[in-house]
Amino acid sequence: MPTYVLRNNKSGEEYEVNCSYSDLEDYLAHPDIQQVIKAPSMITQHGSTIGKTSEGWRDLLKSIKKGSGKGNTINT
Repeated sequence: MPTYVLRNNKSGEEYEVNCSYSDLEDYLAHPDIQQVIKAPSMITQHGSTIGKTSEGWRDLLKSIKKGSGKGNTINT
């Protein structure tokens, strides 16, 4: 379900709702509720994915790399 940001014009309060578009239309039928258009949040990562994995996973990647032959590109 998508997330929509709504504002109550009487109180000035902004809140998020997770609902279908048809449910959003029901919210917007109320005269004091208005949809607020905002840029979506960005999800970022700092560091490598391999560095955040368990030692067991890295051991498995090393064994796959060892058995894959010459010229492989597996990062361990």
